[in-house]
Amino acid sequence: MEIFNHNSNVHFLGLRKFTISLAVLLIVASVAVLATRSLNYALDFTGGVSTEVSYDNPVAIEDVRVALDKGGIEHATVQSVGGTRRVLIRFQPKDDTHYTQQGTSLNLDAIAGDVAKALQAVRPDAKVASRSYVSAQVGEQLRSDGVTAAIFVIIGIGIYLWIRFERRFAIAALATELHDVLVTLGIVSLIHLEFDMTVLASVLAVIGYSINDKVVVFDRIRELFRSARKVDSEEILNRSINSTLSRTIITSLFTGIAMAALYFFGGPSVHGFAITMLIGILVGTLSSIFVACPILLWLGVSKKDLMPVTKENPELARRP
Repeated sequence: MEIFNHNSNVHFLGLRKFTISLAVLLIVASVAVLATRSLNYALDFTGGVSTEVSYDNPVAIEDVRVALDKGGIEHATVQSVGGTRRVLIRFQPKDDTHYTQQGTSLNLDAIAGDVAKALQAVRPDAKVASRSYVSAQVGEQLRSDGVTAAIFVIIGIGIYLWIRFERRFAIAALATELHDVLVTLGIVSLIHLEFDMTVLASVLAVIGYSINDKVVVFDRIRELFRSARKVDSEEILNRSINSTLSRTIITSLFTGIAMAALYFFGGPSVHGFAITMLIGILVGTLSSIFVACPILLWLGVSKKDLMPVTKENPELARRP
């Protein structure tokens, strides 16, 4: 199945000055947004109260949210736990003396009582099974671990591409990965999407998805360089984009459809994951087409960089 002709010759690299300038502009804008607005961190990262509630009969998650809102407990995260009769509720309690003991520590009994009161106003069979408090320090540690995980993933990808292809490919991939992550996070911050553990997981998934697109293009570049007799680097890179364009668009399209289905039918708890993935798919696809190859061309990739080193070609081993 092909959307575009395998042998089409759209001159994507002819737009490289515009696309690279736009990519740099998007990175700068994303950094500015993240610096001024930051991310809308959820309770996973800021800390808060966690209560587990049991029901005698099945209950819908949306009904629990509505009951909490009516009871004055706003912006709560509600998830089902092991079926349809137990839910986990997490929220940031109001800064109120009603919720503190001796003006310092939280009064979990008072908080649990308000949760039970709000839920029992709609469903008398609601009972608070347990309650606990997650400190901001724990959330800060999760945030730090998430950043560390993303950095290690990107570095690992760079090492893999250096070994599989050549250092110029690793540099181009790292630059585009940085672009994809920053622009995705910038858009997430701009639309004020709640940043929780599922969104962090989707950012890591975006990194893997984006690099997969680029590896397909890089494989085609290596194949064309090795098979061509008369080589012009710009022409080879452009042909590589064109010959993999249908695959890139089809993969992105069907992955986007899967994420859209997850958004509409997966429930509010996965909305953040689906939205972030949709943003990352779009950004990663565009960078694979318009950013990665122009960077390779600027770095001066050539046929000699990709030819296998043999006894007949010992000079290739000395090439930096």
